[in-house]
Amino acid sequence: MNSPNARVLDQTISGLDPNAPVILEMRHIGKTFGAVTALVDASVKLRRGEVLALAGDNGAGKSTLIKILSGFHQPDVGTIILNGKEVRFASPRDARAIGIETVYQDLALIGDLNVYHNIFLGRELHKRTLGFQLLDSAKMRDLALTYLNAMGISIPSVDSTVDLLSGGQRQCVAIARSIYSSPNILVLDEPLAALGAREGGQVLTLIQNLRRQRTASIILIVHNYNQIFEVCDRINFLHAGAVELDVLTSETSEEELIRIVKSGVGRAAIGAATAARGAVAS
Repeated sequence: MNSPNARVLDQTISGLDPNAPVILEMRHIGKTFGAVTALVDASVKLRRGEVLALAGDNGAGKSTLIKILSGFHQPDVGTIILNGKEVRFASPRDARAIGIETVYQDLALIGDLNVYHNIFLGRELHKRTLGFQLLDSAKMRDLALTYLNAMGISIPSVDSTVDLLSGGQRQCVAIARSIYSSPNILVLDEPLAALGAREGGQVLTLIQNLRRQRTASIILIVHNYNQIFEVCDRINFLHAGAVELDVLTSETSEEELIRIVKSGVGRAAIGAATAARGAVAS
C-alpha cells in the first residue's frame, strides 16, 4: 500500500521530438583554477524542450560547467554556441539577457519578504498614485497567485514570508521566479539537495510539469540516479572534467549507471557497460 505522502509522477509524458533543434552547444570547454584543472575538453548539447541531467561525482566539473554557462566564470578554451551563434558572457547579467536563468542551491530568495514580492524581485510592478510612483502590490499578488496555480505550485499563501515555507516550497518559488522571465534555458543546481522525500517530490513534480510543456530547455544537476530517470530525457555523465557518457534515459538504466560508477567511470568502464547491455539485449 502506498503511504499518504507517496508521489506518483505522470509517466505518460511524450518523448522529446528527435528532430527538436539543438539550441545550445558547449564545445571543448576547458577551465583551470591555478593548479586545479576543473574541465578538460567538455562538450554538451541541449535540444529545445529537453531536460538534460548532469551527473557525476563531487569534483567532476558539473558546477564549473554551469557557472561558465551562466556567465559566472569564463572558459579558458572552448566556445558556447546559442541558436547557431557563438556567444561570450562577461557576467551573469549577459547570460540572463539572452534567456539563460540559473537557480543555485542558495536560491537567492529574501526570507523576510512575502512570496509574491520574491517572485517579482528586481522587476517590481509600479503604479502612479497622486503623482507618486508606488509599488503595485495588489497586481503583483494577483499575478503571482495566478502564475503559481497555473504551474501547480501549492503554498499556504502568497502573503507568507519565504522563511515560513518548507524547503521544497522555497525551491519551487525560486524556480517559478526564474521561469516567470520566460527563459530559453533553465539551469537547476542540485534543486533536491538537503530535501526530504516529500519536499523533493514537490520539486520533481514541478520539473515534470515543465518537461510536459516543453517551453524551456532544462539542465539539471542531480546526484540521485533514480530521480534522473523520473524527470530527465538524457544524461551527461562527467568524470575528471570531461563528459564521458551521453545517453538517452530510455536507452540506459539506473543499474547501468551504478555499474559504470563502480567500475571507475572512464571510457573503458563505459565501453564495458555498453557491451554488457548489448549482450543482454541479444
